[in-house]
Amino acid sequence: MTLPRHDTLVTYPSGAVESTSRVLHVEMRDDGRRVVLLDTTAFHPVDSAWPDQGPDRGVLASGESVWEVSDCVVGATDGTTLHLGAESPVRKGTEGWAFVVAHVLGSEATPAEGDDVLVRVDATHRAAVSAGHTGCHLASLALNRALADRWKKDVTRDALGAPNFDALAIDTTVIGEFGSRDRYRLGKSLRRKGFGVEDLDPAAIAATVNDTLAAWTATGAPISIRAHGGGLTDRRHWVCDLPGERAEIPCGGTHLTSLAGIGVTVRLDLAEADGTPVLQMDTTVTSAQA
Repeated sequence: MTLPRHDTLVTYPSGAVESTSRVLHVEMRDDGRRVVLLDTTAFHPVDSAWPDQGPDRGVLASGESVWEVSDCVVGATDGTTLHLGAESPVRKGTEGWAFVVAHVLGSEATPAEGDDVLVRVDATHRAAVSAGHTGCHLASLALNRALADRWKKDVTRDALGAPNFDALAIDTTVIGEFGSRDRYRLGKSLRRKGFGVEDLDPAAIAATVNDTLAAWTATGAPISIRAHGGGLTDRRHWVCDLPGERAEIPCGGTHLTSLAGIGVTVRLDLAEADGTPVLQMDTTVTSAQA
């Protein structure tokens, strides 16, 4: 059983929910999972390094045979061993390694190496999660702008030139259908970078963020993915032409094709985790596209 020497070609960045693919490798794992590697796939896998967007749902099919994909993860191989998810001993892009989309099947049967299969992604689920991911980007940019006057030092700027609170304070991000949840730590390290946490009013900040989001989504601006290649680890950027300015954010996820017919709103709450103040942002997206 030969393992791939090149990254999986991925078509999900362009919005594809189907692909015709060749089975390169089939493996039974020690834990009982059956893993299929393809030359090309429309499946978006979860990346253990930053698992904000989960895996696509769907099936592989050939003739009358259909195999449910129960999970889909980023794998790494040096040509001799396949490592899945957090098992990988190297980071994506490491020379001499191939990074692959590993389709984990939910049945004992599998296609055979060399078979051609049709990849079919659940388009309804994909669209809903893509709406959530698009809303997450917009909300983070609007939050950065709303908090810009709280910085007392010069820090890293976001895609629109505002101090990048989202990047500097983020703890976790979870993207789901038509929404996301971001948690930001407001601890000592953030304060040392110059952020003022005194007298934060979550409701007032959310109102400012929502005003910005309403103005942006009203434009129906187009969204595109700028890719530097077709491989899994090739860099990709989310691009959105907002009023008078273009936002480009490195991103390997899936997205809507425009802001037409969508609405994005946020709710902000203050909490505490391990004695550290936490700002939680829940983003909700309505979309006529999904």
